[in-house]
Amino acid sequence: METSVLITGLYVFILAAFVGYMVITQVPPLLHTPLMSATNAISGISLVGSLVAAGADYNPASTILGFVAVICATINVVGGFLITDRMLKMFRIGGKKK
Repeated sequence: METSVLITGLYVFILAAFVGYMVITQVPPLLHTPLMSATNAISGISLVGSLVAAGADYNPASTILGFVAVICATINVVGGFLITDRMLKMFRIGGKKK
């Protein structure tokens, strides 16, 4: 029974990775910034979930994995906002430069 659950999970993961790759490669450059903003919002939700997992205090392994998830989600959110800000600066008109 466990093997079939593992194979089903692996199948869903591979299929989702393939579909995600195909969707992302078809996005035109003009839509990249709004898509990054939506992705940052989803990453923020995963950050909240990882904070809950880190603070749940089930056992030491779950706390450590939750802490690693918090670090990874934070890097993802901060990096996404930096990239979005950099792309939005490309569309500024006029002499305003910061």
